Amino acid sequence: MIDLYADRNLRTICSEVLLLLCSAFIFALAFPSFLNFNGFSPLAFVALIPMFSVIHLTSWKLTPLYGFLWGFVFYLIFNYWLATFHPLAIIIAPFIKAVELLLLFPCLKAADRWLGKRRYLAMSIIYVAYTYLSQDWFAGYPYGMLGYAPYDLLPFIQIVSVTGVWGVNLLMVLPQIWVGIYLGDYISGKNRGSFRDYCTGYKADIIIFLGIIAAVLVFGFQQMHVWEQKKPDRTWKVATVQHSADSWKGGYTTYKRNFNNLRMYSLEALQGHPDIIIWSETAFVPSVAWHEKYPSDPETSALVEEFVKFGKQLPVPLVTGNPDGVLDDPNKPAVAADGSWNRKDYNSVIFFEDGKIKNTYRKQHLVPFTEYFPYGKIFPRFYHLLQKMGYHWWLEAKDPVVFSTADGVKFSTPICFEDVFGELSAQFVRNGANVIMNMTNDGWSKSAIAEQQHAAIAVYRSIENRKATIRGTNSGITCLIDPVGHIIDPMEPFKAGWHIYKVPVYESSTNGMTFFTEHDNWLAKLCVWASVYILAFAAVLQIAKRVSQKKASHD
Repeated sequence: MIDLYADRNLRTICSEVLLLLCSAFIFALAFPSFLNFNGFSPLAFVALIPMFSVIHLTSWKLTPLYGFLWGFVFYLIFNYWLATFHPLAIIIAPFIKAVELLLLFPCLKAADRWLGKRRYLAMSIIYVAYTYLSQDWFAGYPYGMLGYAPYDLLPFIQIVSVTGVWGVNLLMVLPQIWVGIYLGDYISGKNRGSFRDYCTGYKADIIIFLGIIAAVLVFGFQQMHVWEQKKPDRTWKVATVQHSADSWKGGYTTYKRNFNNLRMYSLEALQGHPDIIIWSETAFVPSVAWHEKYPSDPETSALVEEFVKFGKQLPVPLVTGNPDGVLDDPNKPAVAADGSWNRKDYNSVIFFEDGKIKNTYRKQHLVPFTEYFPYGKIFPRFYHLLQKMGYHWWLEAKDPVVFSTADGVKFSTPICFEDVFGELSAQFVRNGANVIMNMTNDGWSKSAIAEQQHAAIAVYRSIENRKATIRGTNSGITCLIDPVGHIIDPMEPFKAGWHIYKVPVYESSTNGMTFFTEHDNWLAKLCVWASVYILAFAAVLQIAKRVSQKKASHD
């Protein structure tokens, strides 16, 4: 095959690199960033155009390298706050995403080179498939996904109740690929015609696309009107306690101080007559389950007893994060002869009501590298390095628990970043949850921007399932998100205190379930299968073409 851009030099490569760097930087600013707390979401509708123009322009050899470069630079800027956690984290996360982009760029390049006039459709489908696959593996990480940038453009994103974030991804990336192809041809000199002439050749495509956008906006405004006017089945007064403590400091003194603050704010919150009080992920650290079964340290056991007594005596239910300690090896004693514990933990939430602990939820989706690493035998040195860094390995659970209060409110508690995976919240709702209660702790980032990026993603879970989300956090963003996606009364990040939210409860039995709730990632999975067939078909065509050309040359 003849390479249209074979005449390459250092200036050409530098120009392409500059376009990629500009694209990555502009795209990062579309999200909450160091320049703007809420982000400049409109930038996400144009930021990828230079990236796609480079994919169209460049050679096959440079395509994967450019993918790695773009991915690393974007996540380095977007996730700059990871450096606060650990210097290694700000390298690992961008590196992993860069490797993903290294694989994506050649797939996009293949569709661009091997398909015809409407290759932009195939490239859009491949891109959406990538965004799904990139979150559906061990190191899955949906932060920085294109469709999450316009979280504040509510009329546009209401479609996620049908398609999930994948529909927004598709609508946003498609025109950028189309314009990127034109820009690439214009830069290379292949097509110096006006953009107007280019549009004329795609008149039918543009009309169809604009019609779809119009339908999406009409649907969005209509759904917003319906849900803003819809009366909830009931209003649930939830008191959130944000104690803003350093989650990485341990020891009895820290645990005692945190508990005293949590107790103080909870008792103050009772003045507002809440129906329930929630604390954050791992708010009370000594494991109740472990110390009640295997008491060892008298001081810690006494603190656990004091906490349990407080939870049972509260006049309203209490929900809090608390590690669930279990025996690592059931055939061995809890404490070995050398004093070490035969123990493993689940990152869990416990629910107090009516003078007892009624139920426990154990985290299903663990944070890669910091909460688990399943490849210790394959990469033993890296595994031991992670252990030396003090990371705590948790056990992974499988049960999507739905809590139920005595007065009939059903809710589920995705822990930490579990709420960034749409299928998990949909599963909770299918199991009967009428409220999503995200228990998280982003305080370790020491960045309000990191917390806002997380809260922005949570907006989609409320819209997808048409359920309110109440966020109980250590230090932010503690807030209420209604079924339309409004972020309501966020507490000031990194400031201790409490707040009472009037949470609207919409029962599925009276309001039904959304299409996304019932079928969650249907569009993403469809794009994955379509991408396989598209690339296979394109490859077959390319092989057939080469065979035909080779045969013709021999004749």
